[in-house]
Amino acid sequence: MARNKVQFQKGMSLTEFLQHYGTEDQCFDALYKWRWPNGFQCPSCGH
Repeated sequence: MARNKVQFQKGMSLTEFLQHYGTEDQCFDALYKWRWPNGFQCPSCGH
């Protein structure tokens, strides 16, 4: 069986990952902050 490179990346253990992204709400919040670090802005008008 081939190894999955993602499984062997350094930096975050499974425990740490689950602490940060273990629930749907945590995932949503992280993605929202990544996509809109200064709050939501409309891509068409900027508001």
